[in-house]
Formats: sequence, C-alpha cells, structure tokens
Amino acid sequence: MTDRLSELTAAGVAVWLDDLSRVRLSSGGLDQLRREKHVAGVTTNPTIFAKALSDADEYDWQLRDLAARGVEVEEAVRMLTTYDVRWACDVMRPSYEGSAGVDGRVSIEVDPRLAHETDKTVAEAKALWWLVDRPNLFIKIPATEAGLPAITATLAEGISVNVTLIFGLDRYSQVMEAFLAGLEQAKANGHDLSKIGSVASFFVSRVDSEVDKRLEKLGSDEAKALRGKAAVANAKLAYERYGEVFSSDRWQALADAGAHPQRPLWASTSTKNPDYRDVIYVEELIAPGTVNTMPEPVVHAYADHGETRGDTITGSYDEARKVFADLESVGIDMADVIETLEREGVEKFETSWQELLDGVRKSLSAAGRGAGRPGDAAKDNAQAAQQAGGNA
Repeated sequence: MTDRLSELTAAGVAVWLDDLSRVRLSSGGLDQLRREKHVAGVTTNPTIFAKALSDADEYDWQLRDLAARGVEVEEAVRMLTTYDVRWACDVMRPSYEGSAGVDGRVSIEVDPRLAHETDKTVAEAKALWWLVDRPNLFIKIPATEAGLPAITATLAEGISVNVTLIFGLDRYSQVMEAFLAGLEQAKANGHDLSKIGSVASFFVSRVDSEVDKRLEKLGSDEAKALRGKAAVANAKLAYERYGEVFSSDRWQALADAGAHPQRPLWASTSTKNPDYRDVIYVEELIAPGTVNTMPEPVVHAYADHGETRGDTITGSYDEARKVFADLESVGIDMADVIETLEREGVEKFETSWQELLDGVRKSLSAAGRGAGRPGDAAKDNAQAAQQAGGNA
C-alpha cells in the first residue's frame, strides 16, 4: 500500500496533529499516530482544551484533588492543561530527538485575553515554560500588534515560540522580523540558538471562508469563479516571503550560530466548504521546510487519498498574485478581510477560554461536593498510577 503521509514527509512537510486530550494520551492514540501516521508534532488551542475537558471523565481524579486543595479556577485550568501538554511532550520526545530538536514539538497557548498586553504575555509565556518544563515545548503567542514585541522578548529568554493567528502577508513579515530580533537578542544573552525552535502559524481555510462569503454577496459570475482560491494564494505568497527572509545575510549569520529557521506552519487546514476537496489545504501547500497541522480526520483523509505531487508552491507566485488582483478587481478588500479575521480569531479563542473556565469551575464545584465518598481514594490512586506518564 502507498504510504501517502510518508511521501508528504519526504516532500519536506512535517505532519502535525491539531488536537490533544487526555483520552488520546491514556489510550496510546497519540503515540500510535506518531508511530504509524508520521505525526511529528502537536498543536493545541483554547477550543481544543475546552472540548477535551468537557468530553472526558479522565480528568475527574485531578479535579477532585484540585477541589480539595481549594485551587482557583484559573490555576486549575493551567494544572489540567499543562499536565496534558507535559505528557504529550514525553510522547513526542522520540520525534524531537530524532529530528535534532526540529520536530516533536507540542504547543500550549498563553491566555488569549492577554493578546493585547505585551508584558503580561511575556510573563505568562515564562510561567508556562517553567511549569511544563520540557525542551520540546512551544509557547503559542498570537501575532497581534502587542504580540510582536512579546514574541521577540520570549525568544530572547531562550523560550521556543509558536506564533499563532497569522492571516496576512504584512503581519507575517513582521512576525519574521520579531523572530530574527528575538534570536539576535537570545544570542547576545548567551543562549544556545540550536535549542530554540519556532514556527509561524499561517491560517488557511478561514481566509477562504471569509472571502467566499463576500464573493457570494457580490453574486456576479466573475466573483463566484474566484471562490476557494484566496486562501491557497495567500499562503503561497507567504512562502515566497519566507524564502526571501531565510536566504538573507542576516539570517545566515544566525544559522551559522546554530539557529533553525522559523518554519511556516499551515494552520486551519480542515475544509470548511464540503464542495472543496477535503485535503486541498494539504495538497496545494507542499514545499520543503513547512509544517501542516491537521485535525485527525484530515490526517486519515490524506493517508487514504492524498496526492503528493512534489513542490506545489514554488514557481506559482505569479499565479497567486493574479488571484489577488482578480479579487481586488471584483471588489474584495483583502486588507479588511485580514483585519476582520485577526480580530475574530482572538475573539473566538477568548470565548473558548471563557467556556473552558466556566466548565472547569462547574467541574470543581461538582468534584468538591463529591469528595470523600467511599472508594474514591483507591480509585484515585489507581488512576494516578495509570496516568503517571504525564508527570514523567
């Protein structure tokens, strides 16, 4: 049988999973994906954690412990999520070591409510780095205006960063500048650049969702013919900028000091429109030195029928620019599209974070009411032993 994910990996695309839960960890599902589906990294976000904690009873023993200690809800959320991320880092450690620290990374996001506060973002990034205490961790920081200096400051501390919520080309250029400045400061601070990793999460499908909605509203044949083209064109032009920055003399000086490039990571790669091919945001974005983080259904879909046709990005930049010109000609304001997506992206994660807090608050309350029932201690001890890998 054709190993399509192996072919994708050989083409230079690192396959990462956009999901994490304690059930996935305790069942061995994540390790199986690593071993059998070439999954070489994991990304999380507040929405993923909100769903994970609402769906599983495997958190109950820890919630009872936290309730017994009288832990506040925000600390409880951090204890629950960092426990899972620490465990996932241990599961992915073979990929980390086998790739000399490039892959095998697991991401955890700073509180999205801090997206517009630089100093607080840096402080939380440092706290999460200390709390998880694994070399293959990524701290996710949003690419807001306040996030850019936070990215530089965090990298300067020797902390690896996944820059998230990038939608536009100009902001992506600013992210790469923040990365270079951060590594230069890290070098001046005496950090080993070979230990610092970073990816830039460039969102894909949400661009099509927003642009297609506007094209439908315009309603002309010319407008409708452009549906499903904006996201891939946008990502391809981002890769063009990546190539320019990481072939510069400035970058070469950092590479000579042991630095790894900040790889573009294609995020939001599940197809929102059922009329589109379910692996379009993988097949159309294949190029060396990239990451594609996929929900599990997309991983399996590509394994089943994905087509790796070599580099599908390099050499298509003029075609991508024509898509942008055509969009402008029918009345699509891409600057407004990008601004809308960034604002809504932060708002959506803030909403998910609040849902996570609310869910944990209710769970803590229920756990507190149920504390001390006969047999709980024995059950908790058994569960703690089963989950011991999470604290290894």
